Amino acid sequence: MEIHQLEILRELGALGSVKAVADTLMVTPSAVSQQLALLQRSVEVPLTRREGRNLVLTEAGQVLADAGAAVVSAMADARSAIGSYHGSEAARVTLSGFHSAGQALFAPLAKALDGPGRPKIELSDEDVAQNDFPALTARYDLVLAHRMDHSPRWPGERVTVIPLAHEPLDVALPAGHRLAQQESVSVADVVDEAWVTSHAGYSPADVLSAVAAVSSRELRIVHRINDYSTVAALVAAGGVAGLLPRYTAGPVLNPAVILRPLQGISTRRRIDLLARPENLKRRAVMVVCETLQDIMAGLVEPD
Repeated sequence: MEIHQLEILRELGALGSVKAVADTLMVTPSAVSQQLALLQRSVEVPLTRREGRNLVLTEAGQVLADAGAAVVSAMADARSAIGSYHGSEAARVTLSGFHSAGQALFAPLAKALDGPGRPKIELSDEDVAQNDFPALTARYDLVLAHRMDHSPRWPGERVTVIPLAHEPLDVALPAGHRLAQQESVSVADVVDEAWVTSHAGYSPADVLSAVAAVSSRELRIVHRINDYSTVAALVAAGGVAGLLPRYTAGPVLNPAVILRPLQGISTRRRIDLLARPENLKRRAVMVVCETLQDIMAGLVEPD
């Protein structure tokens, strides 16, 4: 049995005729009769009987109509509850972010959403390889993800993509380095440097692979570190160059580290929000998206 069939049975008990039910529900009498017949097939006792020209409920039919009224009321409550859930800004929203995005965005986001009636944000760090970000949307409402321009696009059939930034990775040098006085550096300038970079599958390693390909040289990679604060500390100590994101590296930088654009190859990564489409129907989730867009715009604007 289906909800709309129980609704028809309930109306029949109240109105006393198929025509009256049809007029009330704005359907044809034949449609009412068809649904009553389908409902009758699902139970073993008669639900209606003829009284003259009218079709009325049997005792069993009245019992089912009363129970159906409770079901219809419960469904209305459920629809109201889910409507409130979708429309409420003060709801729980889970967000994961890779480390450099978390360092730059999590604290401003938490501050911006602090207060009554605001989304209750729950933050987690997930520093995974680029092709593993979409799978995180099964565990989080929103996923901060990054990929290089040349890497495969996100699977649009599975996730919705909200762009946040198109961020260059710059060469990080000790402040006293011979190249620190230049406004930008080329592949030829840096190919002989010792490097600290990420593990394979992450953006800095991808950029250095491009440097090696353009120069037809094997690079001297001394350290493989994913954490940008550690990379910045090693660069500041001298002896290695690194790659740091231009907009989101602010929290890990200090005067001993200088960033310089790398010319001649693409170093930009795309920072996007990934979500399952149904999550973006929730007002609280969209408030978090809009707030993140505003925060990122503030980081990008000085550039």
